[in-house]
Amino acid sequence: MIRQPIVILVGHIDHGKSSILEKIKGVSITKSEAGGITQSIRSYTIPLSTIKKLCGKLLENIHIKVTIPGLLFLDSPGHAAFDNMRKRGGNLADIAILVIDINEGVKEQTLECIEILKQYKTPFVIALNKIDMVQGWRSQNSEPLVESIQAQSESARNKMDERLYTIVGKLSETGLNAERFDRVDNYTKQIAIVPVSARTAEGVPELLMLITGLAQRFLEEQLKTKVKGPGKATILEVKEEKGLGITMDVIVHDGSIKVNDQIVVGAVGEPIVSKVRAIFEGDARKPKAIKEAFAAAGVRITATDIREVIGGMPLHVARNNVEEVKAEVQKEIEEVLIKTDGEGVIVKADTLGSVEAVVKLLREEGIKIKRASIGDISKKDIADAGAEKDPSRRVLIGFNVKSIENKKVKIITNQIIYRIVEEYKKWIEEQKAELERASLKEIQSPCKMRIMRGCVFRQSNPAVVGVHILNGKIKAGIQIMLQDGTKVGVIKSLQLEGEKIEEGEMGKELAVSIPGVIVGRQIKEEDILISDLNEHEFIKLKKMKEYLKPDEIAVLKEVAIIKRKANPVWGI
Repeated sequence: MIRQPIVILVGHIDHGKSSILEKIKGVSITKSEAGGITQSIRSYTIPLSTIKKLCGKLLENIHIKVTIPGLLFLDSPGHAAFDNMRKRGGNLADIAILVIDINEGVKEQTLECIEILKQYKTPFVIALNKIDMVQGWRSQNSEPLVESIQAQSESARNKMDERLYTIVGKLSETGLNAERFDRVDNYTKQIAIVPVSARTAEGVPELLMLITGLAQRFLEEQLKTKVKGPGKATILEVKEEKGLGITMDVIVHDGSIKVNDQIVVGAVGEPIVSKVRAIFEGDARKPKAIKEAFAAAGVRITATDIREVIGGMPLHVARNNVEEVKAEVQKEIEEVLIKTDGEGVIVKADTLGSVEAVVKLLREEGIKIKRASIGDISKKDIADAGAEKDPSRRVLIGFNVKSIENKKVKIITNQIIYRIVEEYKKWIEEQKAELERASLKEIQSPCKMRIMRGCVFRQSNPAVVGVHILNGKIKAGIQIMLQDGTKVGVIKSLQLEGEKIEEGEMGKELAVSIPGVIVGRQIKEEDILISDLNEHEFIKLKKMKEYLKPDEIAVLKEVAIIKRKANPVWGI
């Protein structure tokens, strides 16, 4: 038997996902018999008869015999739910509609959705929404879309094409070859774009026609299901309902589930073995009890011992093979939770699908993962992260989870996966910069100073002279030389107005003590003294020029000129 494809709309917030869903329902009811749509828990089915009436000759034009019974749309809160709904081998959705606002174009969440679609190899079409907002557009909602476009003024058509192909260009940067649906040559190589208006319903029949045709042509094999076979489902949400207790909203994607069936449900620990008490379909406010649910369907289930169940987990029916099904469910979870490196960051997320998505993105950045699991950040997680030897790996990454305050490890949480990765990389760069700045303190700083006339306070043992710092920064312990490269010695200490100080900056006048020299012999008034850097110090400072001031860089250049008189390749 061929089941109906599971369809989900994804895209950036406010680009019109919910509006298109509402328009599909509204238009279908208007243009076909009332009740043509079967409402389910967070989903609704449009039967093939309704699709045919809505699409009319459009469906005939694709020259494909349609045998799928209809389309099951998931009414979900955007791309996050798409990410969370996972079944063995891929995402729960068989096909997706990526919604893009023609006026706003490709946004951050749009790109995130595209990556998730690629990850699960989910076929999709693009609904280019809000064409009615294009300047000069005049709605022709009683006409087929292509004819409606042709009926527009040249200015409106040009504006629509300009925005459409700007989006096509942005999509090409992600590796997608997209084109307007009526200009597509090969649906296996090009992503079809359907201009639509959720307000006027223009393009909605074409969108349904395209989804139906693509599902029929390319998904028929994966839509085959055994009507009475043991059911397999994915849990969308677990919540407590007044009068029903703990309930699970699920999408049955294979076989059937009936009352009194024994089920195995994925959990954070061991899979839970439970028994179906009741199954409900229809609007959540007026649920209707049924005895059995068949794929593909959205239903609400009450069962025993399901308080620990969370969204995104698999649910399988067990018929005299509980241990076998438990092993199958556990393997499905472990595919995500156990493929880690034993060292690195710790990942926590709200659902199985979220964990998988975060782990994949971190791996793409070459970030090692010590452990990845479902649930809020705990004290144990902080202890595990804090045990890492490498400070850059003392990190907890959380997606859609609660955190707790601590000072031992870095915690990065966000509700957008890409932002988490960006924040982690930014933090790593900051840590690297901090380490480099710390290592700079261990190297003698580049400086240049002039011995001031009339400021010889002691000629020798040690010599104490007043200097004016011309460039850079002076510290105790640095080696100094004359401008011709003659070595002078080490600055032992610094004083400013009789007080001992640690360092002096450009423009300061202070006293320095230099053991082992005699003023009048090795050094004299008006002499210029420069940092006598060794080659290792010079190369390290040159690599970290971004942390040096312009006057310090100037000293580096002067040191190189002096040293290369004796050795032309010094410091290269």
